[in-house]
Amino acid sequence: MTGQSKPMRLSPWQSAVAGATGAVLANAVVYPLDLVKTKLQVQVKNESSDDTVQYKSTMDAINKIVDSEGVSGLYSGIAGSLLGVASTNFAYFYWYTIVRTIYMASDKVPKPPGTAAELSLGAVAGAIAQIFTIPVSVITTRQQTQPKEDKRGFWETGKEVVDSEDGVSGLWRGLKASLILVVNPAITYGAYQRLKDILFAGKNNLKPWEAFLLGALSKSLATIATQPLIVAKVGLQSRPPPGREGKPFKSFGEVMRYILDKEGPIGLFKGIGPQITKGLLVQGLLMMTKERMELFFIMFFAYLRNLKEKKLQKTIDSAASTAKTSLPATLK
Repeated sequence: MTGQSKPMRLSPWQSAVAGATGAVLANAVVYPLDLVKTKLQVQVKNESSDDTVQYKSTMDAINKIVDSEGVSGLYSGIAGSLLGVASTNFAYFYWYTIVRTIYMASDKVPKPPGTAAELSLGAVAGAIAQIFTIPVSVITTRQQTQPKEDKRGFWETGKEVVDSEDGVSGLWRGLKASLILVVNPAITYGAYQRLKDILFAGKNNLKPWEAFLLGALSKSLATIATQPLIVAKVGLQSRPPPGREGKPFKSFGEVMRYILDKEGPIGLFKGIGPQITKGLLVQGLLMMTKERMELFFIMFFAYLRNLKEKKLQKTIDSAASTAKTSLPATLK
């Protein structure tokens, strides 16, 4: 065969596997920050019991966790968290492929989709993915906020949630807040474009450091805008604070009112330092590894395909050889 062969492209599910793998690697690196920001977000200032510890800052939390539980304490619940990251990213790519295929099949919409349409498709895919994957997030949040003397495994924690007064529906606590939080990428993109017009007006091609600066600023603004909902969602999914005497919150609005009463408006932004740092690091690491992960998977799946083709050819040659030897002498 002559001519250049077409470059191999990943199928939708292969892209989902590659994207999920990259996300897992990135989140594994910054997991201690994820744990710390969760602990900061669930604690209520000046409200603690004998089995809870108050953290003043990110470093204070890290030091106290290491002193109390050792370095391994910074990775408590990591298995469930990475499972959640993998399932969420895989589900997102999977459902995004489906909704985009449906969009492209319609004769009543412009093609290719514009920026607003792409953001809408992403939001729909993100919302559907949340419905299927939020139970893992609920269990992980519970694991991250368990006192050290009551550490439980992933399945034991899940059973604890199901055995509570909410029953199985408890695994979907914080779903409304999660669905609203799918607007985060839209805010990030909108802020990026607006900041670009302000800081680099009339400039089409940005330098790498300029694009990174805009990305960091826009992501930070999106996090600040949605932080109260993030805090409320974590409060819904974790055990109730000591002041609630075991009574769980019923809605994220109730969580926000409770925090406002106890800590004031500033309480809705607790844990924002590690939240922003984690977001920036994850996004940076993910972008750094994205192409490399896709290249690895292209090579891996090409190897499997070649292996399958060689095995098939060997089977065909063997069958042909067997057929030839079994023919009557007059037909050979």
